[in-house]
Amino acid sequence: MPVVKVADAQVHYAVSGSGHGPALLLVHGTGSVGAPVTWGSTIPLLDGDRVVIAPDLSGTDATVDDGGELTVEILADQVIAVIEDAGLGPVDLLGFSMGATVVAAVAALRPDLVRRLILVAGWAYTEGDEYLRNTFALWRRLGDTDAESFSRFVTMTGFGRGFLNSIGRDAVEAMTHNMTPTPGTLRHVDYDVALDIRPLLPLIRTRTLVVGCVQDATIPVEHSRALHDAIPGSSYVEIDAGHVVMFEKQDEFVARVREFIAAE
Repeated sequence: MPVVKVADAQVHYAVSGSGHGPALLLVHGTGSVGAPVTWGSTIPLLDGDRVVIAPDLSGTDATVDDGGELTVEILADQVIAVIEDAGLGPVDLLGFSMGATVVAAVAALRPDLVRRLILVAGWAYTEGDEYLRNTFALWRRLGDTDAESFSRFVTMTGFGRGFLNSIGRDAVEAMTHNMTPTPGTLRHVDYDVALDIRPLLPLIRTRTLVVGCVQDATIPVEHSRALHDAIPGSSYVEIDAGHVVMFEKQDEFVARVREFIAAE
């Protein structure tokens, strides 16, 4: 797995697939499991005709750094470094949840590196939205005091009720282990609490697709609609799923992504 040094971080990233089109770079959301769990079942559906790059940013188990506070500038610099190190830019850049905030910053700050931008289940700011502020405050409190309750709460709000019932108890119990409150996860939560990228959104000129998730109980769909409104010329679609849309509605999600990056 390639590694690029960015300030104090050793950022790992995976490269798969082949093809002559632009590379697709996928950025994970909050959580120490990073790219392998977030994108493990999705990448094989996308890398048949293009190169797919999946970095693990600071806070994940794979990437080692100084353990300090994370900012959008720090994480955006890591994505920029991966694009430059891979030598495959400009790329089509997709971010999920926390990752959507990071790739939006990359597109605003380094438009030369981004051909298309896809923001999935993202948001622009936390302070001022009492639902998000309390969600992340509860994550932080449970992460510090009750690891099992943290994992169960994040699983419960990360997926639609119908999806959880459809996969059954054993699968739900297994999924709770994918979101444990490691120190890296809690660094991501602190990032989420402090986030405000509203000044960057009007700077985005890259062709952009915003994907909202109708049943999202983590980042309510109104935040995706607001991102769409704030980014000049962006396109918008909604998928009837909970927050982790690439698991719940994988085929529809992949179809939307492929359609957007293939369009002239």
